[in-house]
Amino acid sequence: MEIPIEYYLLLSAFMFIVGVVGVLTRRNAIVVFMSIELMLNSANLTMVAFSSYLGNSVGQLFVFFVMTVAAAEAAIGLAIIIAMFRNKKTLNIDEINILKW
Repeated sequence: MEIPIEYYLLLSAFMFIVGVVGVLTRRNAIVVFMSIELMLNSANLTMVAFSSYLGNSVGQLFVFFVMTVAAAEAAIGLAIIIAMFRNKKTLNIDEINILKW
């Protein structure tokens, strides 16, 4: 018995909505960063679901590259967040203004 594609798409949509709500409502840089990662993973789930449904492996190959870029982004993003915390002693996005003139 195969799981219908609609279940994967509903789960992906729910994950994406949770990520968007996290980015728009939270002010902690770590939570915003995790919400962005959640949105990336929901897009990956959609690509894998359609790839499996259509019987084409191009979507799965594309997901591999997206995951590689997301891993590099996570490493660099966390390094930037740690540097900002050391500089400002806070992770509240509203209080960090080091990129303004």
